[in-house]
Amino acid sequence: MKKIGIISDTHSYWDDRYLKHFEPCDEIWHCGDICSTVLAERLAEFRPLRAVCGNCDGGDLRLMFPEVLRFKCEEVEVLMKHIGGYPGKYDPSICRQIMERPPKLFISGHSHILKIKNDPLLGLLHINPGAAGLQGWQTERTLVRLTIDGATMKDCEVITLGTPGRHSAL
Repeated sequence: MKKIGIISDTHSYWDDRYLKHFEPCDEIWHCGDICSTVLAERLAEFRPLRAVCGNCDGGDLRLMFPEVLRFKCEEVEVLMKHIGGYPGKYDPSICRQIMERPPKLFISGHSHILKIKNDPLLGLLHINPGAAGLQGWQTERTLVRLTIDGATMKDCEVITLGTPGRHSAL
């Protein structure tokens, strides 16, 4: 059994509450637009980090993280991409991969809109954790925690960090 902390769109913004909320987690998954190697390193020092680069990530982060990541966690196949869309409207850049070999869990970011939705057609769960940083149009900063136990995904929790306030970039 693994507890996962899912975060996206930090845009260089560090909040000490990331560590507080990810304390019970075994791994952290970042869905892109990290925008700071220092932020990525801080997360990776705290817990094992899996991440993808986003459209705002520079060359250093593109060398550290792939654009698409497919892996297994417990018995669940996971596919992660920053710009991915959502069930019924997957982004053309990932749609073929999803349709040809649907994962059980598809995670994306980019929209800054928290969305957790089943795709009954493909039998997958889609999670967009929203945005944890300050940059963007989100009215609420959010994170997600999820437990994966064998082939079962459970205990999905949305954590709100409040409204975007003062900026503290790393």
